[in-house]
Amino acid sequence: MSTLRRIKSVSLGDVVPGGADMAEPRFERADPKTLLVDSAYQRELSTRSIRLIHKVVANWDWRRFKPPVVVEIDGGFHVIDGQHTAIAAASHPAIDEIPIMVVEAAEQIDRARAFMGHNRDRVNITTTQLFHAAVAAQDPDAVTVAQICERAGARVLKNPPPNGTYEVGDTVAVKSLLTMANQLGAMKARQVLQALVEAKAAPISADLIKASALLVSAPEYAEDISLEQITNAVRSLGPRAETEARQLAAAKWMPLWRALAVVIFRSKGRGSRRAA
Repeated sequence: MSTLRRIKSVSLGDVVPGGADMAEPRFERADPKTLLVDSAYQRELSTRSIRLIHKVVANWDWRRFKPPVVVEIDGGFHVIDGQHTAIAAASHPAIDEIPIMVVEAAEQIDRARAFMGHNRDRVNITTTQLFHAAVAAQDPDAVTVAQICERAGARVLKNPPPNGTYEVGDTVAVKSLLTMANQLGAMKARQVLQALVEAKAAPISADLIKASALLVSAPEYAEDISLEQITNAVRSLGPRAETEARQLAAAKWMPLWRALAVVIFRSKGRGSRRAA
């Protein structure tokens, strides 16, 4: 009995088909070493990336090959998807050319959006990498958070530092930043983030962001603590803040970030600068 079946269309229901008026991709061959990567939205190579590239080179198999998706810009090919494949091919001593799929995306914003479309549902792209692509694609929420960080003196890293050493103001807590911006608004979120930068937090963790946002918004805290007090408490507590928060969280069966808010509140000193 045959196990083959034909490809058949499915019922679309209320789905409205789109994109049929776009130019179809074309296929060419290119030296992988001539391909370009735009770091405005593409990922930087991590240790994991290097391991993956080594694995691809060691187990090269044309039957598993997927042509990198590229855009032709000023005579050069910019990789939208397939950076690791292209680098593996460039590193393989027996490969001089590879097939590439050329699509149209004249503007950087279109290329960034295409990158997001290829990678949004993949497990091998981090939230921070996707965030930077979203900023390049001018996603409103991502742009707002990027502006908040810039004005507060914070920095969203694309990848955690290899040596684990963060600088003051560094963060990878994209989801917490997005949530805080939506809950508090851009101005208050910037003030909270700036308070944590002034507290010399390195990194600014997701728990610290959520705890601080709670302190300036929850009725049981907001009237009795200022931004300056949050700054002073976080700075004076240092690493002890997380230690005490973990102990409290375990004792009271509460989330770590909420316990951290309690620890900061209990350690507040004098200060009067409140969130707007």
